[in-house]
Amino acid sequence: MEDQGILNITSLKDQVYEYLRHQMRFGEIKPGSLIDMTATSKKLGISRTPLRDALIQLEMEGFVKILPRRGVIVSWLTVEDIKDLYEILGALESMAIVSVTDKFGKTEVKKMQQLNKEMKKAIDDDDFDQYYEKNLEFHDICIDLSGNKALKKMTAVLKKRLYDFPRRSGYIKEWEVASIKEHQKLIDLLSKEKFMDAAAYIRDVHWSFQVQEKYVRKYYSDEIKVYSQKKTRIIQV
Repeated sequence: MEDQGILNITSLKDQVYEYLRHQMRFGEIKPGSLIDMTATSKKLGISRTPLRDALIQLEMEGFVKILPRRGVIVSWLTVEDIKDLYEILGALESMAIVSVTDKFGKTEVKKMQQLNKEMKKAIDDDDFDQYYEKNLEFHDICIDLSGNKALKKMTAVLKKRLYDFPRRSGYIKEWEVASIKEHQKLIDLLSKEKFMDAAAYIRDVHWSFQVQEKYVRKYYSDEIKVYSQKKTRIIQV
């Protein structure tokens, strides 16, 4: 590797993966783009092997699609994808709630109440980045309590697919306000130890595509519009 290129030597495949994800998150690599592997490996000062390995992981996570003899295309996030992701996240988070019925207590209720208050303040301050981070923490409480590392990794990837592809500069305030109210309903159910009702609520309301569809279509309106035009361009990432 020439002068170590842009990346350090340690865990090269993971570094390439993080580099590509960073580029996706901040819109340097856009959905529909074709990744030129030769140009990219040359730019990073690496062989094609760690790049290929990173791209295989990204394909497994749904961020790209490797096309034989054609290259690598960055995946679009379609309405159908969003619907599927919501269904999966609803199932996984409801399962997490059911799995921690013997562990969940007042400490967790207190944490969730505090995070929900912080989310409300963030929205009042028009600080969506702060809201986003606190929202992730809120949803991770039951997942962390379950001790299921695979579950946490899977839900984290799915949420990156939804919200960091790329991270949007704007947000739908009415959606976040509605979401905070849903969080409070969930907290109330959990505080009363109505775990099965709470699991059903997070699956059938909070992560229901049908319930959230009006907000989803508004939030992703630009991407849906561009996708319908099926524009593809070749870039060097």
